Amino acid sequence: MTRRLYGGLLGMVFAVNFGRVAFAPLVEPLQAAFGVGPATVGAVVSLVWFGTALPRLPLSYVLTRVSRRRVVVVAGLCLTGAAVLTALSPDIRTLRLGVVAVGVASGTYFVSAVPLISELYPDRVGKRVGIHGTAAQLAAVAAPTVVVSVVAVATWRAVFWLLAVAALATTVVFAISLGRTDGVREAPPARNFRGVLGNWRVILTGMLFVSAAGFVWQGLFNFYVSVMLARGLETGTANALLTVAFAAGIPAFWVSGTLVDRFPTVPYILGLAGVFTAGVFGLTVLRGTLALGAVSVVIGYTIHGLFPALDTYVLSSLPADTRAGTFAAFSGLSIAIEASGSGVVGVLVGAGYPYAVVFRSFAGGLAVLLAVSVALYWTDRLPADDRAVGAAKA
Repeated sequence: MTRRLYGGLLGMVFAVNFGRVAFAPLVEPLQAAFGVGPATVGAVVSLVWFGTALPRLPLSYVLTRVSRRRVVVVAGLCLTGAAVLTALSPDIRTLRLGVVAVGVASGTYFVSAVPLISELYPDRVGKRVGIHGTAAQLAAVAAPTVVVSVVAVATWRAVFWLLAVAALATTVVFAISLGRTDGVREAPPARNFRGVLGNWRVILTGMLFVSAAGFVWQGLFNFYVSVMLARGLETGTANALLTVAFAAGIPAFWVSGTLVDRFPTVPYILGLAGVFTAGVFGLTVLRGTLALGAVSVVIGYTIHGLFPALDTYVLSSLPADTRAGTFAAFSGLSIAIEASGSGVVGVLVGAGYPYAVVFRSFAGGLAVLLAVSVALYWTDRLPADDRAVGAAKA
C-alpha cells in the first residue's frame, strides 16, 4: 500500500510540475492568440510562480487541522480545474486566473505531498524525496518538447486539455490507492499552530541555506540565454546550455537525495552551496562553449541537488505532529524570497550593470552567507543533530 501511494505521488508530481513549466514554451503562441506583446505575456507567465507561493503560508495552518493525504487529492482536483479554465480562456484576464490557479494547485500539492513522503518512508526521507524530485524534473525537461509537438498538430489549448486529463487520471489513481490503505496510518494533525511557530529556528536555518541560492538561481535561469550571449555564445548554443543546466537536475535529485541520507546533512548542504557559488562566479569569468557547458552542468546539478537535501534537513529536524505545517511555512517564506530574483536582475541590468557584474556580486553575497553558515554550524548554533550520520529522523 505504501508503494501504491508513493507511485501515485510520482505520477501526480509529473503532472503538477508540467503544469508549472508548460507556459514558458507557449509565450509566442499566447502572444499570437490574444494579440498582446511579450511584456504582457511575460507578466502572465510569471503568475504561475506567484500562485505557487500563494497558498503555502495559509496551508501551514490548514495542515494542522486537515489530513495531508486529503490535501494532496484536493490539489490534484484543483489542477484539473485550473487546466480546464486555462484551456477555455476567452481573454487575457481569464488566462491570468487560470495561470494563477495552476500555480496555487502546484503549491498546495508540494507542501502536502513532501511531508507525506517523509511519513511513508521515515528511514529513507532523502532518497524518496529525491526520486520524487526526479519525477518533477523529468517533467521540466520534457515540457518544451511536448508542448512544441502538441502545438504543431493542434493549438496551445490542447496542451491544457491534456494536462487536465493527466491531472485527473493521476489524482484518481492516488485516491483509489488511498482508499486501500487501512493498514498505513497517518499521523494525526497537530491541531496546534503554536507548535508550528515554535519551530522558527528550523525554518530560519532552512531559509538561510536555500533562499539566497534559490534567489540567485531564479534570476540566473530566467536570463540564462542572455548571460550566455554576453559571454560570446550563439543563440542556439545558449539555449542548449540552458537545457543542459536543467537536464543536470535529473540525476541531481536522485543522487543527492540518496547521499543526504548517508552523510552529515548540514556539511553536505554547505558543500553543495559552496560548489554552486563557485559555479555562478565561474559563469562570469569563463568563455568558450566547453568551459561554459561544464559550469552549466555544475550549476544545474548543485542547485537541484540542494532542494532534496534541504527538504530532508527540514523534515528530519521536525517533530512528526507539526512537520507538515512547518514545512509549508518554510517553503512559502523561501519561495517568496526566491521569486524576486528575476525582478532584481531585470532592474539591475536595466540600470546599466552588465550581467557579469550582477552575478559576480551575487556570488560574493553567497560566499559571505556561506561563511556565516559554516561559522554558525561550527559553533553549535544551528539546529542539527546529525554530526555523525545524515540519516533522517522519524
